[in-house]
Amino acid sequence: MSETAELERAPLRPITQQEIDQRVYDLYDEYCHGGIDRRTFLARSAAIVGIAGLAMAQALLPRYAQAQTISFTDSRIKATYVNYPSPGGNSGNMRGYLVQPAGSGPFPAVLVIHENRGLNPYIEDVARRLAVDGFLAFAPDGLFPVGGYPGNDDDGRTLQAGLDQAKLRTDLLNGARFVKAHKLSSGKLGATGFCFGGGVVNFLAASLGADMQAGVPYYGVAADTASAARIKAPLVCHLAENDERINSTYPAFEAALKAAGVAHQVHIYPGTQHGFHNNSTPRFQEAAAKLSWERTIAHFKKHLA
Repeated sequence: MSETAELERAPLRPITQQEIDQRVYDLYDEYCHGGIDRRTFLARSAAIVGIAGLAMAQALLPRYAQAQTISFTDSRIKATYVNYPSPGGNSGNMRGYLVQPAGSGPFPAVLVIHENRGLNPYIEDVARRLAVDGFLAFAPDGLFPVGGYPGNDDDGRTLQAGLDQAKLRTDLLNGARFVKAHKLSSGKLGATGFCFGGGVVNFLAASLGADMQAGVPYYGVAADTASAARIKAPLVCHLAENDERINSTYPAFEAALKAAGVAHQVHIYPGTQHGFHNNSTPRFQEAAAKLSWERTIAHFKKHLA
């Protein structure tokens, strides 16, 4: 058996966020963004601090079943998969996860944009959380043209990287237009997203202009400064303290937003890692996730009411 195979089979022990070496977090960030594969991530983590490094690496891999907060059978919501047209996208037709609150509506609409691996269970749970708070939530699956989210993040990441990225953004833009115009929508549109999805929120704000009323990107790359003047939606941006790759894109963006008179807030959460809102891995930081989510809901309620 190869060394990497042995690493894959090594037992997992419970481990806390505080025990994980920052170098392993950095490797995980590289792995999540396609710089290295899973076995390389595990092997390099083990090389840093031996078997303890392997335990740290394994602990960071997502455990979605344990992270569900709102059941898909919750009586406060109704969740379905729906198709929508997407001219100019990767296939011309897309699918997404639509979650409506109990009642007849209309409801303010919020687009939920996944990370760089498709519509995984964490993102579906986020959509259900929004519906419980009274929003018509819609989470497109950018991987629909290649068969949809494949059931694991490694394959999902590979599939998403193989898509035409400009057409993928068009598919998500069409998803925003779809939920804004939905019969259950009040016509007010917000958008939130995580990592890749956070960057898409900034892109959508510039692309939609006055057709989008509120945006909340989580640790997503800033939009180019030239597009800031087209943004009309007030933004609340959530950033992790230990995330230089993303955070370095914000000073120029903030300056451009200020110059354009765009209402915005940028919150950096102390002691957090990229992905701190995702409660399926130890990157999750409960206090920061709770506070950021409270700010997110308050922002949407203020601007989408």
